[in-house]
Amino acid sequence: MTFVSLEGLRSRGWTDRMVRDLLGWPDVQGRSLRGAAGPPVRLYLLARVEAVERAPEFRVCGAAGGCAGSAAARVAAEGRRRAVLAALRAEPIRVPMLPPAELERRALRYRREVGGAGADDGAAEDLVRWQVGYLRQSLRSYDALLDGLFGGAGRAEAERLLRQRVLAAIAQAYPRLAEECLRVARGRGGR
Repeated sequence: MTFVSLEGLRSRGWTDRMVRDLLGWPDVQGRSLRGAAGPPVRLYLLARVEAVERAPEFRVCGAAGGCAGSAAARVAAEGRRRAVLAALRAEPIRVPMLPPAELERRALRYRREVGGAGADDGAAEDLVRWQVGYLRQSLRSYDALLDGLFGGAGRAEAERLLRQRVLAAIAQAYPRLAEECLRVARGRGGR
């Protein structure tokens, strides 16, 4: 993943108000390399930044020096939604490749940790379900791509897209789990 700093955004023509209104929270935030003396580091996913820059809302807000008012807030929210969806579509999903025995071991341990009925059954269909569950859990870091979306249809749409992409990546990496991924994608398996 490639990130842009606040300074990098300013050099691209962004104002602080545009960053706040169109991008929202940074994708990564941490301490400055100068320690407590420096400002906190705020980084934004380049794919998300570029998606917002292509949106007409970026030009409107840029001409006005930032967005203001409820109409502008809607424009900014729509810009964030589009940017997040574009980032979700562009981001490659990297599934950890494990030998079958190791995936089974980790899936069983994961199932025991989360508990629930049937945690120790070990039937073949349960094992497949737990393996998909373990792999989905191991890919939760991609949930950070949803940052900046708050409630409403935009968040739900982005969550569905991310879920579909993660399940498709698991099915591609582990063809023997494809049927279970399809079952989960159709809504007959939760998370």
